[in-house]
Amino acid sequence: MSIKETIDEAKKEFSSDEQMLVHAFKLEKFYKKHKIAIISFVAVLLLFFGARAVMGAIEESRLNSANEAYLTLTKDANNIEALAILKEKNPKLFELYSYKKAVQGEDLKLLKTLSSSKNEFISDMSSYHLSVLEGKVSESELYKEIAVVDDAYLLIKDGKIDEARNQLDLIGEESPVYNISTLIKHYTIKGK
Repeated sequence: MSIKETIDEAKKEFSSDEQMLVHAFKLEKFYKKHKIAIISFVAVLLLFFGARAVMGAIEESRLNSANEAYLTLTKDANNIEALAILKEKNPKLFELYSYKKAVQGEDLKLLKTLSSSKNEFISDMSSYHLSVLEGKVSESELYKEIAVVDDAYLLIKDGKIDEARNQLDLIGEESPVYNISTLIKHYTIKGK
């Protein structure tokens, strides 16, 4: 290699090193100018993710204790401590457990209380079961077609066969209770 090529190569190296130093100085100048903002931003990020992790751990602990209380109640329904923990830690699961217990024990008072629940599902199911147990006409979004069959049964008991058949005609062929409604209509032919 000639001396000129060596000098040109050295100039290129110095030029690239010079550019790297210029960028390093610019970065250092930027850091010094915005040091507080950068540190604050990093601190906020750390606090955010730290708080999120802590909140997640607290929520998981709450749900675990509620689940343990529920499992305890499935084994021992009279455990008052587990019932209190479930009510405090997971009110929705507590309402579902209360609903299950009310339906199994045909507890009209508890079903009446649950029928005014803020949880739409619990409220609807409780109202339906309360109506069935009291022998009243029921309206339910979840049990709509079964409620129609129950209402038709009540009409048949009252001797209103034509009204019962009209009720049963409301159930479509795609419904899971269509066969039951057809059987009931068939057995009401005698009553006409």
